[in-house]
Formats: sequence, C-alpha cells, structure tokens
Amino acid sequence: RLCRQVCCPSARTSRVMSEGGNVDSMDKLHGVTDFSALTSYSWNVFRYLGDYMHLAGVIVLLLTMAKNQSCAGLSMRTQVIYFLIFVTRYLDLFDHNQTAYLVFFKLTYIATSALSLVVFTQMQGTYERQKDTCNIVIILAACFVAAILLTNELTVLETLWTYSEFLEGFAMVPQYIFCYRDTTKDSGVTMYVIFLGGYRVFYALNWIYKKYKMPQYMDVQSWIGGLVDIAFFLDYLNYRFRGASILRSMVLRVDEKINEISDKVELKVLGTQSSSARVAKDGQEIRRRRGGRSEETESLEV
Repeated sequence: RLCRQVCCPSARTSRVMSEGGNVDSMDKLHGVTDFSALTSYSWNVFRYLGDYMHLAGVIVLLLTMAKNQSCAGLSMRTQVIYFLIFVTRYLDLFDHNQTAYLVFFKLTYIATSALSLVVFTQMQGTYERQKDTCNIVIILAACFVAAILLTNELTVLETLWTYSEFLEGFAMVPQYIFCYRDTTKDSGVTMYVIFLGGYRVFYALNWIYKKYKMPQYMDVQSWIGGLVDIAFFLDYLNYRFRGASILRSMVLRVDEKINEISDKVELKVLGTQSSSARVAKDGQEIRRRRGGRSEETESLEV
C-alpha cells in the first residue's frame, strides 16, 4: 500500500531517462510524486496499528482452529480469497528491494493464508459447508473486470495489484454471511473477525491522514474496497453485540438469489445441481443434498 501513487508513469520514466538516471521499478508502476513525503506520511501510527491488528487476527484464526481442533464457525471461502489477494498483491517482492518489515509481513500473510487452507483440508469433517454459501465466483469475476477497467496502468503487476485491492473489500463477506447464518458465538471467531475488521478501520484512518497531509494523494481502488469492508464490519458488530442488523436480511436474500440462479445455470448447462441447494420455506432455511435429504434447518429471523 505504501507504493500506491497517482500520476502518469510515462512522464516520470521519460524524465528520469532524459536525465540519464536509473528508472526505479516503482517509478515505472506508479509514476511521479513526492515519494519521500509520501513515504514519511505512510509510516504513521494508524498504519502500524492496522498491520499489527491484521497479524493478530491471523494468529487468532490459527490458534482458534488449533484449540478447537475444528473449522466450525469459519468460512473457507474467505481464506481462499485472502490467499488470492496475497499472491496477486505481493508479486512486487520479485520486482524491487523492500524493507525487512514489508518482506516479513508479506511472506507471513502468504504463508499463513496457505496454512489456513491446509488446515481446512485436514479438518474437512468439521467444516460447516452448509453455512458457507457465498458465491465467490461472482466476487472474483466482478473484481477482475473492475481491475481491468480501473487500473492505473494496464500491466500485469499493476492490474493484479488493483485486483487485490478490490478483492480485499469483499474478502470477509463470506465470513460475514457465515456469521449471519450461524447461531453459535465462538469467542475465537468473534476476536478473529474483530481484528480483521479493525485492521481495515485503521487503514482507512491511515488513508485519511495521508490525504490530509498530501491533498494530491489518491488511491480510489483501496478506498472503494475499504468502504465496503468497513460497512460490513460495523453491521457485524451491531449484529454480534446488539442482535440488530441493517444488512443481514438483504445480504442473505441476495446470497440466496445468486445461488438459486447459479444452481439453475449449472443444472441447465451441466445437467447437475450443486451439492447444497437451498430451499426457503415458512421463514426457515432448509438445506438439501442432491438426493433431497434435509441436512440442516435454521431460522432466518433477524
């Protein structure tokens, strides 16, 4: 995030080359700006708090799974999205030298996201698939199209970075949908969600601080994703601690509709239906496998 800039890369590149200097990889990607000022403002207390809350959330996630010997309460689809975010965003590890701080966090996030997926595969029997209903194909496809249309520069690194920024705004959506459907309230899962949501709040404060210090600073892709994530996070807190939610009913209805359409398309194209079809009846959500056997019923009461 430190390296996100706003100006035309070609201008910077041409100027540096005309002066006979070396073209830094970040100049090629992000162009001209007062880089020293942006660097100093980027390393602020909000950014540090956000980084450490993110790291704490990852640690809480792994400790919760180890303590419970279970994936109950957790969305595997959120972990898939986070893994994709990290491997697409941190390709810049191969592009230029970075501080030990950045390298540590980037490698840690890649490794822990991969580890969480391994744990899910090892504990498949405890994975509550019937609650993890968010159709992430829609999220992945929509974010990719947005990245192509809105990237600052149509290069592989820049496009993938932009893709990861949009994707992060929706990374926790499968987990929030899972929590909306889940009646249990595991303290480890709650702390994990709070840390991940809090990290995004502090990064938003970091963006506000940089914008205040440098009015020309612009990072629309990150801001869009951040606003989406924070809106869901605040609604989750309201639902978790007060039992009220503005988004829950709407989000679950949209989720049901998307999966219903997806099931129909799959049935028409492939001649088969997804392994977990949802049938709404009398305010209850009944999950049926292909054979029609009811697997779980849970209330949709807000």
